[in-house]
Parts: sequence; structure tokens; C-alpha cells
Amino acid sequence: MLVKVPNVLDAQQLAAVRALLDQGRDAWVDGRVTAGYQGAPVKFNQQIDERSEVAHRCQDIILSALERHPLFISAALPNVVYPPMFNRYGEGMAFGAHVDGSVRIHPHTGNKLRTDLSATLFLAQPDEYDGGELTVEDTYGAHAVKLAAGDMVLYPATSLHRVTPVTRGVRLACFFWIQSLIRDDQQRSMLFDMDSAIQILNQTKADDLARRKLVGCYHNLMRQWSET
Repeated sequence: MLVKVPNVLDAQQLAAVRALLDQGRDAWVDGRVTAGYQGAPVKFNQQIDERSEVAHRCQDIILSALERHPLFISAALPNVVYPPMFNRYGEGMAFGAHVDGSVRIHPHTGNKLRTDLSATLFLAQPDEYDGGELTVEDTYGAHAVKLAAGDMVLYPATSLHRVTPVTRGVRLACFFWIQSLIRDDQQRSMLFDMDSAIQILNQTKADDLARRKLVGCYHNLMRQWSET
């Protein structure tokens, strides 16, 4: 399931994150420092040092926005969110085809986190750079994603994906992983579709009894499938 999550950051939040990243020039490091054995040979970008003050301040802004975004909550059903990271692709930079590692160590708690979902939050407008599309492959083919600044895409961390070479400008983005309450992508997709239908029925004031039954089914499936 690939889901576009619009307007994660509003204009003020986006400007604040961009300003912090611009000010933290000394915090940019070679992106390969966090790459696994599969990713390192094909990864050519820069990242903000996870331990830097810039990273922590940007993380606070984004995590606060995610907590209040109903579409993100509905689609991801988050249990644990890995602290957001930030990357930069200048001209000629790219990230070849790879699959994200299945487990990461949470930098603040030291606990292991299973990566069910990957997320990319775009921080540069599409007209600021050429190339740099996130291309995600699934059973229906390859999907190129290049969204407006402040918008985010969620996709299964099991997906083969890549970032195409940037040929002009600079691509700025935030990326992170989510351990969902629902491990299985198909079950999570079904719950997302059901929740979306419930929201539409609520807006149209459909039959109250039918809505209550559907909500009950949703929560009973959550109880059955949830790992918490």
C-alpha cells in the first residue's frame, strides 16, 4: 500500500525546518554512515548527523505534526516512530535500488524497532530540482513519486525503491520508519480502507446502526490483528 499524506507540514513549519537545515551546514555528513551492507555501495547523498541539535529540533517539529495528522494515523497505525532523519541530494547524487533494513535500533531508547513502513517527507518544492524521484516498486510496477514540499508518502518497508539522480538543484527530504500496530501490510491496508469508509459515512450521516456495526468490526479486527 502506497499512500500520499498531504500537508504534513504547514508553511510555517516547513520554513522552520528549512531554516534549521540551512543553518546546520556543519551537521551534514556522508549518507553512507547509516547505510547497511546492501545500501552503502549504491548510496550517494548527505545526511544531517542524527546526534546534532539541528536534527533534534527538526525532529520535534515533524513528530509533533505527525501526532496531529489523522490520515497518517489511519494509514500507518503507528506503534513506534523512528526519529526522523534528513537527507540532501545535490547534482549527480542518487540512491540505487535497495530494500530498507528490517530492524533498527532506536537512538533514544536503544530498543529494537521493526520497520514495517518507510516514509519520505518532501522538503523541497518539485521545481527546485530536476530528477530525484523516489521510485517504489510493487506487484503493479514502479511508481515515481515527487511531491510538493510538506507532503509525505508512506510505503511498505519491504519495497524495492531508489532515488533517481538529481540533475539540477538540490533535493531535500526527511525520511524515517514506523513500526505499526499491524505488522501485515494487507491487513493494515484493509483497516485503512475500512476507516476511510467510516469517515465518509460519518460525513454523510448514514444509518447510525450500520455505522456503529462497522466501527465495531474495525475495532474487533484491530484487537485480533494488533501486536500490542
